[in-house]
Amino acid sequence: MPVIKPRIKKNSLITGTILLSATGFAGRLIGFFYKIFLSRAIGAEGLGLYQLTLPLLSLGISLTSSGVQSSLSRYVAQERQHPRQTMRYFSASVIISVCLSILFGVIVYVNSSWIAANYLGDIRCRPLLSAIIVCLIPSCIHSCINGYYYGRKESVIPSVSQLAEQLVRVGAVWLFFEIAAEHGESISPAHAIWGVVIGECFGLLISATAMMIQRIQESPSTSFRHINKPVYTNSLASLYRSIRRIAALAFPLTFNRVIINICNSIENVMLPQCLILSGLDRSNALSLYGVLSGMVLPVIMLPGVLTGSLSLLLLPSVSEAYASHDDLRISDIIRKATLFGLLIGFFFTGIFLLCGDFIGTVLFKSAAAGNYIKRLSFACPFIYVSGLLGSVLHGLGRPGTVLLVNLLSCLIRMVLIYLLVPRFGVGAYLWGMLISQIFCAAGSIAAVREAA
Repeated sequence: MPVIKPRIKKNSLITGTILLSATGFAGRLIGFFYKIFLSRAIGAEGLGLYQLTLPLLSLGISLTSSGVQSSLSRYVAQERQHPRQTMRYFSASVIISVCLSILFGVIVYVNSSWIAANYLGDIRCRPLLSAIIVCLIPSCIHSCINGYYYGRKESVIPSVSQLAEQLVRVGAVWLFFEIAAEHGESISPAHAIWGVVIGECFGLLISATAMMIQRIQESPSTSFRHINKPVYTNSLASLYRSIRRIAALAFPLTFNRVIINICNSIENVMLPQCLILSGLDRSNALSLYGVLSGMVLPVIMLPGVLTGSLSLLLLPSVSEAYASHDDLRISDIIRKATLFGLLIGFFFTGIFLLCGDFIGTVLFKSAAAGNYIKRLSFACPFIYVSGLLGSVLHGLGRPGTVLLVNLLSCLIRMVLIYLLVPRFGVGAYLWGMLISQIFCAAGSIAAVREAA
């Protein structure tokens, strides 16, 4: 009998990971076809405006909830036997995230014109910022609920709510499109951003309702089951201590993610400006940016769902082997992960070389997209290998190394964009992307060899 419990626990963890991976794959597929729909509904230039604002939303989520979610998951896992304390950590996380969301929203609202004109590089992005502000609070509360369930090693509610969020987002924008078409009008990038808001609110509604029902079902037995466990007084002092603990752990995690998001945001703003300097007018530069960010990169990154699913399984496996000092197992995992990344990468390089024109012209109605997909396909092996080895490094307790490698990769790409795109055009961006991914993969391999 003692042997059965760990086995059940292990199977439960693997089942949860597979469930998250499956819903993530479904969500990525939905997002892929959604980008095709958007490219036709709002055009390449409209897609470019939409893509310009997404990094700001990503930055807001990183600042307000990403680190808090990870911190909450850890403390919930530690205090699973004390439901009152886990709920206190949950309350502390919601307080921190909501306060940060309000602060970030006020800053964006007050400076919306400057952000649109100078940070995003196009004043037409200003109406989209209102939707981003509205999106932050439901997004951060939803993130805290997901973090709570990740800590309990329960993935059904996060998986279902995230998939529902994606479906409702697409459905809302499709409904906007149909209503506009009936009146002989077309939708704008703002409709796409408000679709994000509606989807996030619906995902929050599902997860919050499920959490409330579960709490009601568990409450009758909780008072008897934990009568001999340590009692945590429900006081402002204990809540304050919980806030301090969550904040202390969340700060370094948030800092890492924000730095990478800032670099990505700067890169996304730089590229259209440098394309203008290369000789394109603003409309063509924004259209080309929309093709690259809204059509080409989603195609190149789509197979990453396979390596991303493996990454979710790699992290606990490497952590377990590292804790037991099983160097042979770690070496075996690293070798297999690298081989799998290379095989998947070279396979899809061949697929994109053969089918790039078909994907561009048939799915996106853009011959340029097909050409860029073929040219960027050579980066696939390096992208997928670096993603897998990044998960290995996290398992080895080296998150700082992952940050350093990714940060240097972003800086290399930004420098090449700034120096070469104004002179050589979009081809320099594609070369910059390839060079930076080669560096990221090589740096990850070197870091893994040194850490292992």
